[in-house]
Amino acid sequence: MHEPAIRRATSADAEALSRIGAETFVETFAHLYRPEDLNAFLTEAYGLERTRADLADPAKAAWMVEVGGQVVGYAQAGPCELPHPEVTSSCGELKRFYLLKPWQGGGTGSRLFEATLAWLLKDGPRDVWIGVWSENHGAQRFYGRRGFEKVGEYGFRVGATVDHEFILRRAAGSFALQAGEYAGREHNFA
Repeated sequence: MHEPAIRRATSADAEALSRIGAETFVETFAHLYRPEDLNAFLTEAYGLERTRADLADPAKAAWMVEVGGQVVGYAQAGPCELPHPEVTSSCGELKRFYLLKPWQGGGTGSRLFEATLAWLLKDGPRDVWIGVWSENHGAQRFYGRRGFEKVGEYGFRVGATVDHEFILRRAAGSFALQAGEYAGREHNFA
């Protein structure tokens, strides 16, 4: 078995990124939604046009996890857009973070998280935010082990369904205490 490779996505990766985005969302959440709601959401959130726009946005970045030429996961980060009164323009957000189930639990997620966090902190410590489904206890534990704390809740709409989501944050001060922890790491995964 090949070791998963993590690399920064480019505009040439738009189709692969769009495909893995939809595939991982369906694998994780399809059971929650009516098919017509799910299909409309996938077109809006993971469609090729949206993916190309996200990749072209200099304020956002994405990474792909590949094994033997197959994309098995990805992450996306950028400015925070979560509905919380303490979010400012300087805040960053881990917007998407998914691995196909066979690739979960073996350390690849930690490596992907480190690459994404290094990019979010490349200009220095800042608050980093994450939205996570209230029933995704594994993700909550993963982020909790990395210093994120629940600071709010909101509704995430997929068609007629409104999911109960938690808002997690790791304060800039916690990164400042570990000065240099993430410095230079982004280059290891560029």
